[in-house]
Order: sequence, then C-alpha cells, then structure tokens
Amino acid sequence: MVLQACVSRPLEVVEERTPESAHRTIVGIAGSPGAGKTTIGELLVERLGAGAQLVSMDGFHLAQTRLVELGRRDRMGAPDTFDVAGFVELLASLRFSAESVAAPGFDRVTEEAVPGAVRVAPDTRVVVVEGNYLLHDDGGWEAVAPLLDVSLFVAVGREIRLARLVERHERFGKSGPDARAWALGPDEANARLVEATSSRADYILHLGPLG
Repeated sequence: MVLQACVSRPLEVVEERTPESAHRTIVGIAGSPGAGKTTIGELLVERLGAGAQLVSMDGFHLAQTRLVELGRRDRMGAPDTFDVAGFVELLASLRFSAESVAAPGFDRVTEEAVPGAVRVAPDTRVVVVEGNYLLHDDGGWEAVAPLLDVSLFVAVGREIRLARLVERHERFGKSGPDARAWALGPDEANARLVEATSSRADYILHLGPLG
C-alpha cells in the first residue's frame, strides 16, 4: 500500500501526458544503489499496463576487462564506469524511433552487460528507465535529463539501503565481509554523488526513514 501511494501522483502525470505525446513517454527513476528503483519501476509498469516497459541503465556498465584496463575495477558503478554515450543514444532512440528498439540487460552474477536482452516494441508508449545517474550533470550525463518526460528520485534511509545492498551482494556470490565492504565502499561513494542530484527530480518518493 505504501508503494502504491508513492507512485499515485507520478502515475497520474504519466497517464495525462502520454496520449498527447507525439513520441514515447520516457519516465526516469533515479536513486542511490539499493534505494528500490527497480521495485518502483516494476510497479509503475504494472500500473500502466500494456504498452509500458522497464529498461535499466545497468546494461551500460563497461565490460570488466575495460574496467581493469582503466584501473577502475574497484570503483565499478561510479559515473565514469558506464558507456554514457551509448546510454544517451538508447534514450534518444526510445523517445523518437517508431521502430522496435533493442536495449542491453545486465547479469549480476558475471557483472557483465547482456546485449539485446530487452526489446521495446513499436507499440510501447511508455518506457520507464531506472538508474543511479539519470539526474547527474557531469561527464556526459547532463544529456540524459532533457530526454526524460518525468523524473522521480527514490529516497530511503541509509541503513535500509545498506542492508539491501549487503543481501544483494551475498545473493550474487560475495562473502558476508566482502559484501559489506563493497556496500560501505564503492556503493556508498556512489550514493553520495547520486543523492546530491535529488533536487533536480520532478518528484521525490520517500520510502523509509532517512538519515
């Protein structure tokens, strides 16, 4: 019920704008790692029904080999460890193309992108895009927000985020200590960057105690 209430007003805005739009409506859901972006995105798509689809920014993580070459493997998930230009190109295609559009997925076990894992059909009218840096304004990310029709920021308390992240990392193969170290290290550094972008969102969804 809490999640249902959180998306009610943004859902109304999306439904109001979609019939009048000459292009696909793009809804952006930003938030820190572990905030619940995917859950909110899935709920919005479910509420919107046929003609809506979820796409994740995670498919644009740079390949592990490339991160090693750049010396950035230990900061995977930072803004510069994504193919930003490729992501912007996808958003433009989703927004303006009348054709089927392929988007990459992401395998959390191998931590690699999966090309063409998602296909957005020509009759899809609303694409819900979720990702950490949709509202970031540096390093090429500033081109993302202008391609969004509506932007939401998911805010949740730090301890809730950390618990979710540790559980996720353990589920996909990290030991308990390694999972907590990653959540408190790279994830937390990324979260501080992401949270600084919340004021740029059209709506902020508070899903738990903050602080």
